[in-house]
Amino acid sequence: MNNRKALLEAPSLTREKSLKTLVENRTVYALDNCELNLFETYQESVLVPLKFNDLVVTSMLRGKKVMHLFDDPEFEYLPGETVIVPRNTEMKIDFPEASTQNPTQCLALAIDHDKITDTLNFLNERYPKQENFGWKLNRENYFFYNNTELAATLNKLIRECMSTSVTKDALVDLALQELLVRIVQTQTVQSIHSDKAIDTTSVIYHITNFIKSNLSTPINLKALSDKASMSTSSFYRYFKRELGVSPIEFILNEKIKHAKQLLKNPGIQINEVCFMSGFEDCNYFIRLFKKHEGITPKQYQMLNAS
Repeated sequence: MNNRKALLEAPSLTREKSLKTLVENRTVYALDNCELNLFETYQESVLVPLKFNDLVVTSMLRGKKVMHLFDDPEFEYLPGETVIVPRNTEMKIDFPEASTQNPTQCLALAIDHDKITDTLNFLNERYPKQENFGWKLNRENYFFYNNTELAATLNKLIRECMSTSVTKDALVDLALQELLVRIVQTQTVQSIHSDKAIDTTSVIYHITNFIKSNLSTPINLKALSDKASMSTSSFYRYFKRELGVSPIEFILNEKIKHAKQLLKNPGIQINEVCFMSGFEDCNYFIRLFKKHEGITPKQYQMLNAS
């Protein structure tokens, strides 16, 4: 999972004649175990309150909001980002740039509390984590960038919730289970990077910490599985269950992240960045970087060097 945000497929905006209000115009799709809300705002507004009776997964589709949540500082909320809000928690929202030419659009997926509990219990019974924190949602890491897997699951939920299929409730239930898995995995990755709300005695913490501390040296799956005192196949399954990516994908993402930090130095050469990030082939490094970030390392350096 890298730091590049995966955007969602934004549904069509409501036709002007059908708008009921210019601030948080709401379209609702109610299902057995969730409710998909699409909100659109067409004029600047401040401190608009919003609260749900169930936990809600929100994700920006268009435009910009400023969120006021918990007692934390306000923060900008943009497409490609997701915020999870516990049930009965009031958020207040500013719309500093909203207009008829530049509306905001955001989804809010309220998920039935029993559905969440049943899914997490099922995961803990059938796929128990070896760490003591198990499958659970983490209130501390409530804001994150959408990775490709999370975005694909949210897109699937949007399509199914808006469909007219007679089996849509069954399909949505399966997608909700997948969404909860993706969220827990995404939060685990975020916890590892921030050292926030993660068990620092856990195997996954020590393995990922070892990877981040040794990016410039070759790291293979056998060495990692030995370090975790597991067979290679057991370690691979364990790692992917915890983080949602394979060990190799995690290593490559960390190398790219390290390269991005190095590229903030305007005087560093691309081949230096390549080798300092643990890559042996500069052409491969450039291709991989462009695949992850959408631009070449040189272009990234020109845009971000300080």
